[in-house]
Amino acid sequence: MSALSRDDVAHVAMLARIQLTDEELDRLAGQLDQIVGWVGQINEVAADDVPPMSHPLPLTNVTRPDEVRPSLTAEQALAGAPASELDRFSVPRILDEG
Repeated sequence: MSALSRDDVAHVAMLARIQLTDEELDRLAGQLDQIVGWVGQINEVAADDVPPMSHPLPLTNVTRPDEVRPSLTAEQALAGAPASELDRFSVPRILDEG
């Protein structure tokens, strides 16, 4: 006996704004019931001594430290710019905001 009824599947389909035929409702009721059962099996296997994780492999951050180092001056950065104003790139306005 399916724990999810055809009406349950029809309600979920309505919430998801999915139109299903009568045959699809009958078929999906059994399939969704199986999926719910599998999720229940996973809950039974999960042990309290296993910490929750977001990824199965240990990941480390591979970015470099944010350190100040020599770089271009404003004049050097703007040397090839078609237009500049107040030590900034000047570009055409794209929005009508003040």
